[in-house]
Amino acid sequence: MRLIRSIGRLLALSLLLGALPARGQYINQTELEEVLSIRTEDLDSLPDVQYEYYVLYSSRNNSVIARNTFYSIIGEGDVERGRKRARLVGLLNRVLVERAEVGDTLVIPTVWDLDLRAYSPFPRYYAGARDLDKIFIIDKTIQAWAAYEYGRLERWGIVNTGDPSQTPTPNGRFNFNWKTEYRISSLSPPGEPWEMYWVVNFHDARGIHVHQYPMPTGGPTSHGCVRLVDYDARWIYNWADTWTTTRGDGFGSSQGRIIKQGTMVLVIGEDPTDHPHPFLYKEKYPVLQRVELPENPYDVPPGTPQQEYFDKLRGLTSGD
Repeated sequence: MRLIRSIGRLLALSLLLGALPARGQYINQTELEEVLSIRTEDLDSLPDVQYEYYVLYSSRNNSVIARNTFYSIIGEGDVERGRKRARLVGLLNRVLVERAEVGDTLVIPTVWDLDLRAYSPFPRYYAGARDLDKIFIIDKTIQAWAAYEYGRLERWGIVNTGDPSQTPTPNGRFNFNWKTEYRISSLSPPGEPWEMYWVVNFHDARGIHVHQYPMPTGGPTSHGCVRLVDYDARWIYNWADTWTTTRGDGFGSSQGRIIKQGTMVLVIGEDPTDHPHPFLYKEKYPVLQRVELPENPYDVPPGTPQQEYFDKLRGLTSGD
């Protein structure tokens, strides 16, 4: 890490000039699985992680050499281990490290090979949700999701939400309704089926889901739905509870009257104007952007008539 510390001034200048790796390429979702699958059951044992800047450098001005030097440094002399750790760097920075060039600035953690929750922009405990068995949160500002059980962070990951200029993902409080392993988008152009996997709906009337789909490294880009990495989408599909209706658990409100809502979903934050900024770029070191959660999940306005109806029922039964 001596190289990192020796170029601090250069880093500050490069950040001011916007010297960040190119965005817009698509994430290799398969390669991320090794990073996403690391898990420890003792959440409190995870250390607090700090971050540093790293500027790709090569005396020959060769980007391949610069990347291999980077892999060697973060891999502690082992280039292959460094390549694997670079996948975490790409996820945290929302870039493809293998496309980075000389002069590009990356943010790297000071501790490696941890449960992804150690690098989470979401708090590890959410006091406002401690009485909820499950809650799912999408933050549009950071372009990330989190799943809590009784206020304890179970997982988090990255997303692409809807294009704010055309089809933004709506903010508000929702619930998961129904799910299916495979679905073709109703917005698919003729002869070009948009195939979605591990689909879980949270806005039945508008047909807005979370699901697996190709994910660019940039910000909001979808037609309103929320794109996920395959590993995350499969986990959420198996984790999320759907509604119960008078006709069973199935597609759409045509399945009858809703008896019980599914897992609560909150969509919060503002659409980034270009790409998400997971870090605050201070002069000496980067600081992870933290998601601010509402004190009470029910403070988030209802996003559909379904939520409004059940809010009224909740008010009548609680005496509010």
